Amino acid sequence: MARPRVGVAVLTMGTRPAELGALLDSVAMQDEPAARVVVVGNGTGSLPALPEGVTGVELAENRGVTGGRNVAIDTLRSFGDVDVLVDLDDDGLLVDTDVFRRLADLYETEPKLGVVSFRIADETGETQRRHIPRLGAKDPMRGGEVTTFLGGGHGLSMPMLDRIGGWPEDFFFAHEETDLAWRALDAGWRIRYAPELLLQHPKTSPARHDVYYRMTARNRVWLAKRNLPAPLVPLYLAVWVLLTVARTRSVRGLRSWFAGFAEGLKAPAGQRRPMRWSTVLRMTKLGRPPII
Repeated sequence: MARPRVGVAVLTMGTRPAELGALLDSVAMQDEPAARVVVVGNGTGSLPALPEGVTGVELAENRGVTGGRNVAIDTLRSFGDVDVLVDLDDDGLLVDTDVFRRLADLYETEPKLGVVSFRIADETGETQRRHIPRLGAKDPMRGGEVTTFLGGGHGLSMPMLDRIGGWPEDFFFAHEETDLAWRALDAGWRIRYAPELLLQHPKTSPARHDVYYRMTARNRVWLAKRNLPAPLVPLYLAVWVLLTVARTRSVRGLRSWFAGFAEGLKAPAGQRRPMRWSTVLRMTKLGRPPII
């Protein structure tokens, strides 16, 4: 196949101008340049001055991670010269200069490669456990085929997106990567964790967002309703109720979580496309059956 052309998408709310500038500088320093770079201002009003050659898109309202990234997909698709879309958090940093070249190498040699998940580590080199996309894994340097990917830094095949669609817009944020990953796997695409592709990112907790517990629970229910075979839906949700009660130490957080869970049960989840049982088996063989 022809050499894959990389396009970069960065979503920002305008609150990290210094970090955004540093990230775009690290994108410009790649030894194999990106064909396109798009910055989407998610309800920012106006974007800061961007480097020459970077396309800015300003949204009047915050459409969430999912809505903003869908705009980035549409923008890059309209240029017609991008084969692999790279999403990067606006407070991330590419510390190596060969990331796009090595990413293109992966896509060039694997025609059915749909998603490549970067390794995320802080400035000390530490990778948080939640950033290892493999159940029960402790070694962040163990790469290979997986069943999900990291939102902060990843590559997405544009042909894959053309086939399965983009991000689940109504999710806003939380579990959107899993929804896209499950649809990709069910369509026959592969997901690879490539720890040699590093995105430096400050250590954070997802619970820093005020609506984290509600959105996590609501979207967990939607994820199951949209994607799982009917017999697995109650099993998946029961497992996550038990895990959440066991793990959550905040009474306020639990109340918010169960409120979101109820909202997910009542509200429509969008189009239902249950995965094939062969996909369930494939995910199980990869170490993560879709019940946990």
